[in-house]
Amino acid sequence: MKKLFYSSILSVFFLMVFSCSSSKDEILEIEEDIIIKDENVSQHGTFKILSLGDSYTIGQSVCAKCRFPVQLVDSLLIRVDNKSSFPLEIIARTGWTTSNLISAINSENLTSNYSFATLLIGVNNQYQNKAFSIFEEEFPELVKIAIQSVGGDSKKLVVLSIPDYAFTPFGNGNSTISAEIKKYNDFTQSYCIQNNITFLNITDITEQGLTNPALVASDGLHPSKEAYAEFVERLVPIVLEKLGLK
Repeated sequence: MKKLFYSSILSVFFLMVFSCSSSKDEILEIEEDIIIKDENVSQHGTFKILSLGDSYTIGQSVCAKCRFPVQLVDSLLIRVDNKSSFPLEIIARTGWTTSNLISAINSENLTSNYSFATLLIGVNNQYQNKAFSIFEEEFPELVKIAIQSVGGDSKKLVVLSIPDYAFTPFGNGNSTISAEIKKYNDFTQSYCIQNNITFLNITDITEQGLTNPALVASDGLHPSKEAYAEFVERLVPIVLEKLGLK
């Protein structure tokens, strides 16, 4: 009975981690925190980056500088010898589904002058047991929005695969989770291939979470700083090429 009680408490805790409020005020607060501008950088080139997503983009349970979009900017600054600047905007929140992300974007005056964009979304559709048809309808809409943000150039968008949280202490190797995440990723990859959009697989990195605990954050659920660094290692060459900096 005591074991059942603690399991219930644990389930409630993780449900709270996956879910949260999505008011406009909170989104604006996030944006103010993560827009990165270095006034000392020579304006050889300014490349605005937009990252859209959920907890995997905002970096749940890791430091602000540890989340993958920020690590991406830091890596780009090193690679181009600080000759360019990379202002960053993140629209993401832990617990967001595709519906939440669309709603949040619609509440913002998103411009179309970004140089590059990333999109990583879908885990909460799966976790919250939303109908898969919702993702099938809304993911293409989010891709369209992301492409509009980069001036209509689909080559300036990278869609990242959804991490597999089955390979965390919370997921505990649950094969059902893996199968469902694969269904989402298969659809996403197929859509990207059909529409000539770059799809980056990072799921295999997270599949090492149970054998390499360093890849899991302290909450036992989300990717760690080290895992995000591996995401970025794959992402940087693609971004450099798309921005003409390679």
